[in-house]
Amino acid sequence: MTIDNPKITVVVPTYNERENLPVLVARIHALGIQNLSVLVVDDNSPDGTGAVADQLAAESMGAVSVLHRKEKDGLGRAYVAGMARALAENSDIVIQMDADLSHPVSAIPTMLDLIRTSGAALVIGSRYVAGGSTASDWPWHRKALSAWANFYVGAVLNLKVKDATAGFKAWRADALVRIDVATVRSDGYSFQVEMNYRAARQGLKIAEVPIHFEERVEGASKMNLREQLESALTPWKLRFQR
Repeated sequence: MTIDNPKITVVVPTYNERENLPVLVARIHALGIQNLSVLVVDDNSPDGTGAVADQLAAESMGAVSVLHRKEKDGLGRAYVAGMARALAENSDIVIQMDADLSHPVSAIPTMLDLIRTSGAALVIGSRYVAGGSTASDWPWHRKALSAWANFYVGAVLNLKVKDATAGFKAWRADALVRIDVATVRSDGYSFQVEMNYRAARQGLKIAEVPIHFEERVEGASKMNLREQLESALTPWKLRFQR
């Protein structure tokens, strides 16, 4: 990327994250990165997260914006809507991250540096490259399940990615256009897998940087049984689709 001062948008989907969102936005802005803004995509959170986001936007002098959706429609759809808005507003780099404080904001400068200098179209904040780690308070069976899920995805799709289910990523905008992000229909972890698969199929360079993944402090996980089943089936659907 030859742009000296790229326009960067951090897309943050929210559903019942009123406690975490102000903390995350403050941490992002504390990085002091020029031309970086946060786009909150709220799915009509019943806990009032949307109102909190509006207040943050009003106080931010343009550094925070909010996309309100009428109902909870899945993480994948929220990301697609946010990325489409970022592309429409001529962002050069789009970062996706969760609102639950599990993704370390401190990794963003490294991810941006790789986008700018290494030729990578996608940089993944990875738990499973050297130096990365999962939450220390995860029980052994959750760590085993996460590791198995990544092995499973890699084996089925032959992805050369260590953390295929990771949700903390930085994309070049032109990469999102090339993979036709608007047509991605997967949800949950499957969304992350399909996005990676599309990038690999396009021959885009993918890089990974180590992160320490933290367990959420406030709120509850949104993963449900339907999404777990979809996550198991999606790699096979991708492998055998035309």
